[in-house]
Amino acid sequence: MATGVGSAGLGRRLHSSLFAQVVVALVAGIALGVLAPGFAIGLKVFSDAFLKLISMIVAPIVFCVVVHGISGAGDLKKVGRVGGKALIYFEVMTTVALALGLVLAYLLHPGAGMNIDTTHLDATALSTYADNAHKLQGGGLGGFLLNVIPSTAIDAFARNDVLQVLFFAVLFGVSLSLVGPLGEPVAALVNSLSSVLFRAMGLIVRVAPLGVLGAVAYTVGKYGVGSLAQLASLVIVFWVAVAAFVLVVLGAVLRFAAGLSILRFLAYFREELTIVLATASSDAVLPQIMRKLEAMGIKSSVVGLVVPTGYSFNLDAFSIYLTLATVFIAQATNTPLSFTDLLIVLGISLVTSKGAHGVPGSAIVILAATLQAVPAIPAIGLVLVLSIDWFIGMARALGNLIGNCVATVVIAAWEGDLDHATAERVLRGDVVVDLTAPDVAVVPAE
Repeated sequence: MATGVGSAGLGRRLHSSLFAQVVVALVAGIALGVLAPGFAIGLKVFSDAFLKLISMIVAPIVFCVVVHGISGAGDLKKVGRVGGKALIYFEVMTTVALALGLVLAYLLHPGAGMNIDTTHLDATALSTYADNAHKLQGGGLGGFLLNVIPSTAIDAFARNDVLQVLFFAVLFGVSLSLVGPLGEPVAALVNSLSSVLFRAMGLIVRVAPLGVLGAVAYTVGKYGVGSLAQLASLVIVFWVAVAAFVLVVLGAVLRFAAGLSILRFLAYFREELTIVLATASSDAVLPQIMRKLEAMGIKSSVVGLVVPTGYSFNLDAFSIYLTLATVFIAQATNTPLSFTDLLIVLGISLVTSKGAHGVPGSAIVILAATLQAVPAIPAIGLVLVLSIDWFIGMARALGNLIGNCVATVVIAAWEGDLDHATAERVLRGDVVVDLTAPDVAVVPAE
């Protein structure tokens, strides 16, 4: 009888726990990729469909959250202060991440000994990224700033350009706040629309295990478990670098600024991090992340401003990858780099790492734009990292997401917009966040 009850209880927990379902899907995807690779590759449609479902509501959710946060904040000076602090924080952490990538590349030499002859590399492998390069080349800082401004508001939503949607949302939110009582009906409409979109998000999240199954099965089926041995050193070094950055750098920042544990913080977001790990995309969990940060006791005005901005300006793991991959290609092709070359790579990366989010093949395109600053490094060496970009992308997405979550907590703590007591209760697991509720809700843990 006890066994039956225990089995029934396990079944109920499995049915209600998104984390357990995602883990089961992860294991099943690996098994299918190994045992039936041809069939597994065809399951990629599940992953693509899940990412499209999330992508469908990301832009309107960002718009509603930012507009509601700014218009409800009351004090526009505070909005500007939060934005300014966030940008300073982003730039400091980006610089630390870029430097970490350089240091580890020179300490561990992941590309040494490969002796790649660039004349034998297949340049056509980069052709799929050529159409996107114009977004990041030929305009410099001025081109990037112009790209932040949408041609039309509708165009920004149609292309799902989060940075442009954010720009329009900030402008709209400030204007809504300035018109006073006349804007109250519009503010109420935006708030109601936000509740509907979050309810839709709760429904979409329930199919996340299918997305994970498709992504993992496709990856293992297409590439195989041992097919990337030659480039495994770069993958390992990058994962170690991201882990060190998260646990040491971000852990220290989170403890110093907010008095919170990075390990409990990661455990709190375990479902979202598992989804990101499988799909190599932080877009898939943007709405859930924002809800859970609010449930920690962070004001919605801070969450709505910092998180979407961080998706384009605070790409910590991506920054590590830029410098690490640049030096890796130089080492693999036996290209010497001077100290001046390294300073150029650092300086250019501070600019090219911004706005990477939302550009198809952004890692390869932005890495190419960065390499153009150092002509000595053969840009065709990018072909080397194409085959492992998915595995690199997993850690990139994880590191970027965690960095943005920590940034939101830190900025909120600096502004006095973090309820420390609530944050401690949530991270200890004393309460559980209900993502399906129309408003942010926490319920006592069973």
